[in-house]
Amino acid sequence: MSAHSKKAERFLANESRTDWHDQTLWMVRQKRDKTAASVADWEQLRTAASSIKEHTLAHLDEYLEEFEQKAAANGVTVLWANDAAEFNDIIIGIIRKHNAKNIVKSKSMLTEECGMNHFLQDSGIEVVDTDLGERIIQFRGEMPSHIVLPAIHLKKEEIGETFHTKIGTQKGASDPVYLTKAARKHLREKFLAADLAITGVNFAVAETGSVTVCTNEGNADMGVQSAPVQIHCAGIEKLIPKQADLGIFTRLLARSATGQPVTTYTSHYLKPKPDGTMYVVIVDNGRSQRLGNEKYVKSLKCLRCGACLNTCPVYRRSGGHSYGYLIPGPIGSILAPHVDAHRHNSLPFASSLCGACSNVCPVKVNVHEQIYRWRQDLTQRKQTPLYKRLMMKAAAFVLSNNRRYNTAGALARWGLRWMPRFVVYLPLNIWGKGRENPLPPKESFKQWYRKKRR
Repeated sequence: MSAHSKKAERFLANESRTDWHDQTLWMVRQKRDKTAASVADWEQLRTAASSIKEHTLAHLDEYLEEFEQKAAANGVTVLWANDAAEFNDIIIGIIRKHNAKNIVKSKSMLTEECGMNHFLQDSGIEVVDTDLGERIIQFRGEMPSHIVLPAIHLKKEEIGETFHTKIGTQKGASDPVYLTKAARKHLREKFLAADLAITGVNFAVAETGSVTVCTNEGNADMGVQSAPVQIHCAGIEKLIPKQADLGIFTRLLARSATGQPVTTYTSHYLKPKPDGTMYVVIVDNGRSQRLGNEKYVKSLKCLRCGACLNTCPVYRRSGGHSYGYLIPGPIGSILAPHVDAHRHNSLPFASSLCGACSNVCPVKVNVHEQIYRWRQDLTQRKQTPLYKRLMMKAAAFVLSNNRRYNTAGALARWGLRWMPRFVVYLPLNIWGKGRENPLPPKESFKQWYRKKRR
């Protein structure tokens, strides 16, 4: 079994959790469909957003320079990080420069990607995640299992137990309203004491040098307005050319992510607060390599909305942690092999290639096509498991010759009907591990067709 299959098997062992996870995410997908249908020009918006992203990526060097110039004119310090190590060094340098002790952070997949929290903790610096889902998994020492809904894999009873242990809520309490109020009280104290706030960036506008952060909890605003120092972290792909373009993306983002017309808070940061300091850290971390790769460059258009996860039948039934990467699901199956192709070689095969992911993507990333391309690339590089390569060679040997194909089919039909069960259901028969093999027909389609033709 592959790495993904083994982890998925553990998730599937809890049948009620699996069903609940599947149904909840499908409900989010249906909300997305409903709100998308309410926009008359939805497909035109997708096309426009896709074109803007492709144009930006084709002229990314120009827009990055324009953003830096405009941001600097606004009094913002723009810093550049080539990789995760350089990014973490920049962040800790800012923290030490301002002698910051209390740091709050809103959701940022980029900081997760760079391992910022662990790096700072190893340096003796505590960072408090203020998004409710992120705070829950931070308490539990887990990775997010979803881009937008990081604690979607947990039930309220588990969250209640975590809160009881970490912030002293009543033992056995699992009422969502009670737990949310307790979390609010806990986080409010962190905001009031904050002297440095870190956020992610949904969009960076080259024309104005501003950044836009979209949240439903207002925690990015609470942190930025409370702390004298603010740091916004953006991958190079977050650029869009003009302020007028922003309305296209905000109409698409929330509808695709959670089925909302717009996020509750869409915050625009142009310059530092009075007597405050604002930094924007722009990170490459392998993105420029994808920018130069024609097969995978379109993955840089991704808005991190999570729509492809909500619709994916494999993700919904296997859970985010089965992917072993901070961004799970279809888009993670494209991104993870760029980071470590050997470690994540099973992810492109954890897909039905049904195309639902591409159909719901708000910027028309050809997700399923890129997953298929990764399968080809990994096989050609011999980075797939040996047993899989041998099975594919055996299949090619049988399928490439009509006589061998007919003989193999006849033997398989005979074996499945007459061989002892313990022989048919060997460990190699992965299909038979969780289900019965279908009873084979007595004749092949070719034999049936010849009879009918005669």
